[in-house]
Amino acid sequence: MKKIKLIVALAISILFFQNSNAQDWPDLNRFRKQNNSLGLPSPEEKRVVFMGNSITEGWPNKDPEFFKNPNYINRGIGGQTTPQMLLRFRADVIDLQPKVVIILAGTNDIAGNTGPMTLEEIRDNIISMSELATANGIEVIISSVLPAFDYAWRPGLEPNIKIPQLNAMLKNYAEKNDLIYLDYFSAMADDQNGLPKELAEDGVHPTTKGYAIMKPMVIEAIDRALNQ
Repeated sequence: MKKIKLIVALAISILFFQNSNAQDWPDLNRFRKQNNSLGLPSPEEKRVVFMGNSITEGWPNKDPEFFKNPNYINRGIGGQTTPQMLLRFRADVIDLQPKVVIILAGTNDIAGNTGPMTLEEIRDNIISMSELATANGIEVIISSVLPAFDYAWRPGLEPNIKIPQLNAMLKNYAEKNDLIYLDYFSAMADDQNGLPKELAEDGVHPTTKGYAIMKPMVIEAIDRALNQ
């Protein structure tokens, strides 16, 4: 009888654990410990948060030296869409009190990772993140979505057409609101609005050479933001 009760209790615990994880849709728990241990910046610290998806998350793997800068905080989560980032924006950006946030998002929305999204809805989520940052005294850098001709995991969605359209919306918003627009797309796209193989073997995630193009561009944008 005791053994049966133990098995039942264990099964309930496993189900509870699985359900609690399933409910954390924006993955708020992902960086909870790191955020708590990080603490607030000193007055002279120039903290910068990189908010994004797998392209942001994977950057330190391709260029570890870049993220050895103690002021650079990577808060990328693979596969995420803009509604998920918006839900965790306060915990993973605002509460860390950075000087600058770099938002790189949108390609997974076009891929439909969390369901259908219009380009206007994607733009509006990025606008909401930008407004939250601005309201809290954080300088905003809005990155263009990187080129992608197609998605291997969900082909036929024409990101080569939709991404330039979304980028035009983001650029227009940034210019109208005196925000920095970081145009990775123009520097990396091939003649089909995709990423050439040397810059992204799978057509989406940058290689070391791809990140080498992005690195000086983001450093220049960060310097501009810090001097505004």
